[in-house]
Amino acid sequence: MTVLLYISNLIIPLTFALIIAYGYTKRVDLYENFIVGAKDGMKTVVDILPTLIGLMVAVGVLRASGALDYLSALISPLTVYLGYPTEAVPLTFMRLVSSSASNGLLLDIFEKYGPDSYIGRFVSIMMSCTETVIYTMSVYFMSVGITKTRYTLPGALIANLAGIIVALILTNMLFA
Repeated sequence: MTVLLYISNLIIPLTFALIIAYGYTKRVDLYENFIVGAKDGMKTVVDILPTLIGLMVAVGVLRASGALDYLSALISPLTVYLGYPTEAVPLTFMRLVSSSASNGLLLDIFEKYGPDSYIGRFVSIMMSCTETVIYTMSVYFMSVGITKTRYTLPGALIANLAGIIVALILTNMLFA
């Protein structure tokens, strides 16, 4: 275990050292390329900033308005029937939109039920099996100018649903 910790602490510094060494052997102006990359990165940030602000405002409105709690109450008969923890419904929907907001909801669940509870274990596995689809698509597609997403959204939503189902199955197999 100590060897793995030692290796994991060295991976990033060694990667940087290898990149620098490779650049010097190929006689690349590393500093100039770094500056060009940093400028391009700032342009990308400026391009996607309106999208990020819109997503943050939408997440704030959803959390403050109680819409997620209302949605949970609305579909609770279905979730109870399926054996899906109703307490995880707001997290499930928020996970599609914002990673930081879903982490906040995750911590709320941990505080209320505990991380070692059934619901705590379920949401931990679910967070590992799902992705922030809306955020990821908006940021990456906006940064490269893609306007027609075709099958990306349906495919990503199906993959998230599969992750949620697998998380429920694993939690039931391991902790029920």
